[in-house]
Amino acid sequence: MKLESLQSLYIHELQDLHSAEMQIKSALPKVIKAAASKELKEALKAHLEVTKTHVERLNDILASHDEKRESEKCKGMEGLLEECEGMLEEEGDDILRDLGIISGCQRVEHYEMAGYGNARTFAEQLGHSDDIALLTETIEEEGAADEELTSVATILLSQYDGDASDEDEEDESEAPARKKAAR
Repeated sequence: MKLESLQSLYIHELQDLHSAEMQIKSALPKVIKAAASKELKEALKAHLEVTKTHVERLNDILASHDEKRESEKCKGMEGLLEECEGMLEEEGDDILRDLGIISGCQRVEHYEMAGYGNARTFAEQLGHSDDIALLTETIEEEGAADEELTSVATILLSQYDGDASDEDEEDESEAPARKKAAR
């Protein structure tokens, strides 16, 4: 695509977001299946439904501008999802893997919020008031998903004590030496 105007950049941003949302829609079922905690599975299932709504919104916005949905694959999202999916294969503690999944999913959410924020700014400059309302709604939903993931992470962290036991077992003879070294 040749960038000839702010409108062409705006359409490019919308197409990129559409590609990103389609990739998320495809990846989330695998992530849901791999998640161990009930809370994480529920949060991800809810976000899958919201993602489907985002795809439809983008379809509607692009159609209102007589534009096709996507021109090429969003490489940024592809990389973020590869990282997130890599966590699914990690062996070890379920809570740690779920926390890693949450970390990857939150990177995805922040990428989306940045993209939707840029698109909304372009829509404001171009006077696309109908688009602004839809993009604002999507940004709010992405923010809510991020907050929900943070809540789930907080629950999981409260259940995890694997590292805490190592730190609590400090050799008492080392404590005074550390205090002297700190002076």
